[in-house]
Amino acid sequence: MKTVWIYLIATAIFFAIDMVWIGFVARSFYKEKLGYLLAEKPNWAAAIVFYLIYIGGILFFAVIPALRDQAWTIALVNGAVLGLLCYATYDLTNLATVDRFPLVVVIVDILWGIFLTAAVATITFLIGSRLG
Repeated sequence: MKTVWIYLIATAIFFAIDMVWIGFVARSFYKEKLGYLLAEKPNWAAAIVFYLIYIGGILFFAVIPALRDQAWTIALVNGAVLGLLCYATYDLTNLATVDRFPLVVVIVDILWGIFLTAAVATITFLIGSRLG
């Protein structure tokens, strides 16, 4: 049951941070750089499935090992590495296969993925370690 609570906590943290990024901070950046590729309406089903899977990955690879060893640094490092791997896979694949995919988007998005995943993993660990 504790894992379910931790998953819900991670989900809330992920959405809170990522929605600020996507909705406010980087919105015009992505629109300017990728406007020619963006759909008028997002495919929310695909987005939700991604988020549910990715947050499960954050728990599996970063939060649960950190809780097991009671070390926030494991959450931070494993989260950062997971963010690098996942966001680099997406962005570098786009760079390789999508005509005119901007390199600056690749760099910014990978850095965002590293930060976001490390932050979510670390904050979730800090809260989860207090759940007893």
